[in-house]
Amino acid sequence: MDEAARSPLVAWESFYVIVGSSGAALTGLQFVVIALMAETQSRSTARQIDTFATPTIVHFCAALLVSAILSAPWIGLSGVSFALGACGLAGAVYGVIVTTRARGEVGYRPVLEDWLFHAVFPLIAYTLLLAAAIALRSYPQQALFIIGATALILLFIGIHNAWDTVTFIAVGGLKQTKESSKKKPRK
Repeated sequence: MDEAARSPLVAWESFYVIVGSSGAALTGLQFVVIALMAETQSRSTARQIDTFATPTIVHFCAALLVSAILSAPWIGLSGVSFALGACGLAGAVYGVIVTTRARGEVGYRPVLEDWLFHAVFPLIAYTLLLAAAIALRSYPQQALFIIGATALILLFIGIHNAWDTVTFIAVGGLKQTKESSKKKPRK
């Protein structure tokens, strides 16, 4: 029996085809949302987009990247572990950057749900990805379930955040936020 047939990654092939395809499709839809936002009268600032919209794209693309990494024809788990670890570390660092941006946001004050879905849950997901990548060579079966869960968590975070953005704009929240910030100067 050859190495590819014995690899624990083979059993996950269909899962990652589904997750990766979903991440790619949802990334495309998020581009449509941003294009529609550009046509509305109420415009977001670049900082608001960097804080709330760009991370959604990053999470979708991270799920796609994890799927691509685990679908590649690796000879062993060392390279997979390194690639996933790099993704987890980069995602955690990016999560800290997004959290810092959200703390400095003046055009919109994030509520608890925003903090959870834009800061806390992504940081947890990327930290889990990093930990699972480290454990992959020693505990491949368990680590692969954690990595799979992390990919799904990133998709669900992205779906939530994209929906939140669309509904916020649809109900005129962006316009209301800008009007209220003009009336009440922030300290």
